[in-house]
Amino acid sequence: MGMLEGKVAIVTGGGRGLGRAHCLALAAAGAAVVVNDIGAGLHGEPGKESPADDVVREITAAGGTATSNGTSVTDWAGVEDLVRSTVEQFGHLDIVVNNAGIVRDRMLFSMSEEDFDAVIDVHLKGTFVLTRHACAYWREASKSGKPVSGRIINTTSGTGLFGNVGQGNYGAAKAGIVSLTTITALEMARYGVTANAVSPIAATRMTEGVGSVQADVRADGFDPRDPANTSGVVAYLASDEAAWLTGQVVRVDGDKFQRLTGWAIEGEYSSSDGRALVPEELVTAVPRIYGAAPRGRAFHRS
Repeated sequence: MGMLEGKVAIVTGGGRGLGRAHCLALAAAGAAVVVNDIGAGLHGEPGKESPADDVVREITAAGGTATSNGTSVTDWAGVEDLVRSTVEQFGHLDIVVNNAGIVRDRMLFSMSEEDFDAVIDVHLKGTFVLTRHACAYWREASKSGKPVSGRIINTTSGTGLFGNVGQGNYGAAKAGIVSLTTITALEMARYGVTANAVSPIAATRMTEGVGSVQADVRADGFDPRDPANTSGVVAYLASDEAAWLTGQVVRVDGDKFQRLTGWAIEGEYSSSDGRALVPEELVTAVPRIYGAAPRGRAFHRS
């Protein structure tokens, strides 16, 4: 019996790359999986393929349970219906993996309004829409006395955490997902729901051309950039064993599970008179906080 036996999961962007690997891992652990994917191209352009159906065939051929869904994650009513239909078909919903995404990389001075809006829409709004409708379901279930063990696993990235040239839209969306994860964890703890985010380092369509994240198979056959490396972590976060962990960001680098922490106060200066700071005193105070002030004793005229 797998760790997720009897669980039901929705995975967005589940037809390719990371999403496909997550679907296969969740199904192998015993979950019934709804593979959500509209088959769009890398930049959000309409696609002719149906990758979600291919993943469903893989899962069912291996003895698992899966169904496909082609709703856009940006479609408010459509995603609400996705949650409702999943519950009607399987009896309940336990796991949401928000993975759908596109890229439209441009330098800030070349980025169009459409480039910005499209990426924010799929990544940030898409994550919010499914999270919102799943949370409404879990809250209602909890209030009616039903046991709830909801798991939300969101997808952020190094660009959202550390920044990257040419990805202002993508980075803003991924940083927003981290904040949304934190807030979701705070709001949903009382209802038995956890929310965490994973930051995979993986070779996918979205990282083509980025030298540091290309496939690099080792002599022992292990590829540190295989998207499937993150899927075991996703399956763990989706399980009852991870019920204690929420509001966290996890980086997966090959065979490494890395705990990340957010903003922290690392230096402080109080105004000289205990009142509002004035710019003149910050001229010398701020470099000291950042470790950029000259070393040695300050010279004082007598």
